[in-house]
Amino acid sequence: MIIKVACRNSPLSLLQVEEVFASHPSVEYELLSMESFGDKNKHISLTDDIPGDFFTREQDRSLLDGEADIAVHSAKDLPYPLPCGLDLYCLTHATDQTDALVSRNNSGLYDLPAGARVGTSSATRRAELLRLRPDLTVADIRGTIEERIAQVDNGSIDALIVATCALKRLKLEKRIAEILPFKTHPLQGNLAVVGVENNPDMKSLFSTGDVRKNYGKVILVGFGPGDPGLLTIAGDKALSVADIIFHDDLLDRNALEKYKAEKYYAGKRKGRHSCHQDHINEMVYQAAVSGKNVVRLKGGDPMIFAHGREEIDFLKSRFVEVEVIPGISSGIALASCTHIPLTHRGVASSVAFVTGHSGNEVQTPVADTLVYYMGGANLSQIARKLIATGRPEETPVALVSNVSLPAQKTVYTSLKELQHSVVRHPTPLLAIIGNVVSFEKGNAGKQNVLVTGTTCAEYADGGNIVHSPLISIRKNTDNNLHTVLKEKISAQQWIVFTSRYGVRFFFEILNEMKHDIRSLANVKIATVGKTTTAELGRYNLYPDFESDTESAEGLIAYFEAIKLTGAKILLPRSDKGLKSLSRALARLGNIITDVPVYTNQANAQAEKADLALFRKIIFTSPSGVDAFRDLYGAIPENILLVARGKTTENKLIKEIYETL
Repeated sequence: MIIKVACRNSPLSLLQVEEVFASHPSVEYELLSMESFGDKNKHISLTDDIPGDFFTREQDRSLLDGEADIAVHSAKDLPYPLPCGLDLYCLTHATDQTDALVSRNNSGLYDLPAGARVGTSSATRRAELLRLRPDLTVADIRGTIEERIAQVDNGSIDALIVATCALKRLKLEKRIAEILPFKTHPLQGNLAVVGVENNPDMKSLFSTGDVRKNYGKVILVGFGPGDPGLLTIAGDKALSVADIIFHDDLLDRNALEKYKAEKYYAGKRKGRHSCHQDHINEMVYQAAVSGKNVVRLKGGDPMIFAHGREEIDFLKSRFVEVEVIPGISSGIALASCTHIPLTHRGVASSVAFVTGHSGNEVQTPVADTLVYYMGGANLSQIARKLIATGRPEETPVALVSNVSLPAQKTVYTSLKELQHSVVRHPTPLLAIIGNVVSFEKGNAGKQNVLVTGTTCAEYADGGNIVHSPLISIRKNTDNNLHTVLKEKISAQQWIVFTSRYGVRFFFEILNEMKHDIRSLANVKIATVGKTTTAELGRYNLYPDFESDTESAEGLIAYFEAIKLTGAKILLPRSDKGLKSLSRALARLGNIITDVPVYTNQANAQAEKADLALFRKIIFTSPSGVDAFRDLYGAIPENILLVARGKTTENKLIKEIYETL
């Protein structure tokens, strides 16, 4: 039997065929050498987005058409995945995986003068070269090894980077000026014998030299949400026979002690990565090619927000066998662990699992129930986006941490609260958003909530409310205010109210002055939000503009949008009111009169509460945040911090991160 072998028609490719058949001296073969698409199109740079079969298309076509029995390729040229109908019969041992420098006069890399032209067709080699010698010029170069070396000799380029194994196969070792300390392609130096699927005799003939026989297997195992009892039987079996386990942030590390395998921690949590994903991939690969049976143990399910497919592609493109054993995703487990159904007849017929990672643009899919993974640092932004896209503010939300573990904690809130909240719960934290959360309304009502503002009635439905006012609000009794208002009020074009107390005490002072409210007929009014507008309504007045963000930022954005300038603006406010609004309006060219109509002081009678008893703390003003810090010393972790308005939210964030 004569075996027909498809290969490229370059001298190197012909030598590679000889190398394969050197292991089969009794086998006769016939060459079907041909130009590949890449050989025919040398004007196309290999740094472009070239197709995976750039150098293998014609040979593989000859296999599928029955014209050839096998094809011999450089393994690094193989497309991933292989074309349908083809199989890898053999991956040979790599003779040399290094890169070499070929240069005039055999000059080493550091002997080349600045600006010297170094040829390469690889983006990876380009990056490696410039990492060591950023002063060199990289020249894009194509052609056979001989054609590229000729460009060195004729002076077109000063040096060339080429695979050492190629030079050795061509008996050109004398042209090696230096072996370079470069990271090279993992399959550089390997040869690949490819044939059609379902040809066991041909595969058996060539598989005798297949290095994959010495590889270990990689199994991606889902550990589940954290409770070791939720690990599958198949997962436990894989762990029992593993040589090495690369594991994520398992919340119960003791669960691994019964397994004899070597353990390597490869966890990744926001802000504290043990390993980057590329490094993890490489470690798993090297363990497998060294012959170890590897388990890549991942929390939840390997294929849900877990880089599972990335790891599969990385390994399979290097011809490592991969198996995946599913786990119970925490997004599924939390439904059982909290008794909150993700779907329910008449309430929710669809569910979406969404990444809430801050590194991605916030996604707001159309589904009845949304489950956000990894959204702890981004939940306020998620809530604002959902409201902006039409979700009612009253939509209930459950925040669940430590799913399935004894330390599991659920905090109930709403999109309205969450849009200005700061979440400092332990990671991973999941959020269930949708009407299905209402099934646990009874438990929501049992959670202890600490309200630090001056009133608490509006939070009565949010749980077991404990009212501990940290600030004391009093009307400013400075008689100079009467004089200021008397002189200024008639000339004002705008009055901007930033709180309900600004409204209340402004009109009390006007009443004391016996000032006729009709004098404000031509004055425009803006309020910071709904609560302030409601207070204004008690005087049968309604604003010309109401900020929908409950913040000074919303007011500033409005005045910038209408390009208000040259206006006289009165700001009735607290004596401790933030000056950012005044400064921003003044920068627009307006004349600002700040009038402190009330005083804001720490409540001397406030007593410390045991914060461990609370799931949620509500802050209604920046001064309340200051008073909390003065009383408690620090902003606590593991409690949902709810701010009323963006300004208070910003104050909370500043206080937290300035102390980290």
